[in-house]
Amino acid sequence: MERIFGLDAQLLQDTTLLLISVFFLSLLLSYLLFDPARKILQDRKEKIATDIQNATEDLESAAKLKKEYGAKLRDVDKEAEQILSEARQKALKNETKIINEAKEEAARIIARANEEAELEKKRVADEMKQEMIIIAAAMAQKVVANNINTEIQESLVDETLKEMGGNTWQR
Repeated sequence: MERIFGLDAQLLQDTTLLLISVFFLSLLLSYLLFDPARKILQDRKEKIATDIQNATEDLESAAKLKKEYGAKLRDVDKEAEQILSEARQKALKNETKIINEAKEEAARIIARANEEAELEKKRVADEMKQEMIIIAAAMAQKVVANNINTEIQESLVDETLKEMGGNTWQR
């Protein structure tokens, strides 16, 4: 046997047996190793697809929530402005009410002061009448005492008026 490469029956059997062994070994390894690896890869692929889908849904949900919150914020601004407007209106009503009450109180005070002034005028007039009566009585006493004529009587009236003051009895 001096050949380097010879095709004989033994080599063909060995080669055939080797090919069959490699085939069954690859089937066995495929069943034991490749199928689980493919299953792991398929599961990972499905998980990634699910994660991408969930992320897309979350992104859409977040965009929707952002839009809703933006609308709510605008509504809050409008509501705050409405509340401030209502507060201003209430303040104006209160201001008007307070001013009206103050005017009414001032009118009552003025009316009371006018009444007191009228009463004071009546009292002064009564006092003036009393003084006039006293003065008239004093004049009558002097007239009777002196038994005077009209010239003396006029001079006594003038003198009395000067004592009282010229403007006192003319009010």
